[in-house]
Amino acid sequence: MRMKTATSRGPAGSAGWAAIVLAAAVAVVPAPLDAQEIGLPIGRTPDAVVIEDLDGKPVDLDRLIGDKPALIEFWATWCPLCAALAPRIAAAHERYGDRVEFVTIAVAVNESKRSIRRHLEDHPVPGHVLWDTDGRATRAFMAPSTSYVVVLDADGRVAYTGAGAEQDIAGALARALGDAAP
Repeated sequence: MRMKTATSRGPAGSAGWAAIVLAAAVAVVPAPLDAQEIGLPIGRTPDAVVIEDLDGKPVDLDRLIGDKPALIEFWATWCPLCAALAPRIAAAHERYGDRVEFVTIAVAVNESKRSIRRHLEDHPVPGHVLWDTDGRATRAFMAPSTSYVVVLDADGRVAYTGAGAEQDIAGALARALGDAAP
């Protein structure tokens, strides 16, 4: 038996098929992911990577992070989840900024170093802002999206991963530092 192919005519046409595919996709969308369910596995050390600062100078993340815990966020100026997460990161920086390295990695999707600099004038972020020109850091950290956060412990191992606006950044940093609950 031959299967019929959709045409643009009738309810089974391309618009009908698009509706069926969309309905099927919505039906199987998983619930929002909790921390530790995406990206790098807990306990793993990310691959070494060299990316750029906003002036185009190479930055070795291993050297930048050093021997203290680090919070790394994959970020974009156009990301609404990043904007919603910003107050949590700012509060965590206020509390832990002297003991944790804060790194924002700007993804090179639909923006430029210039647009990032302009954005940061009105909306500063704590710590270092780096540019992932060709996606090296995105691949090394297995970043599935913007608003993806990785917390590394003092030994450079993944202590936390998460994405979205509702992450418990202070709690993740407290655990990485061995502190009591924030």
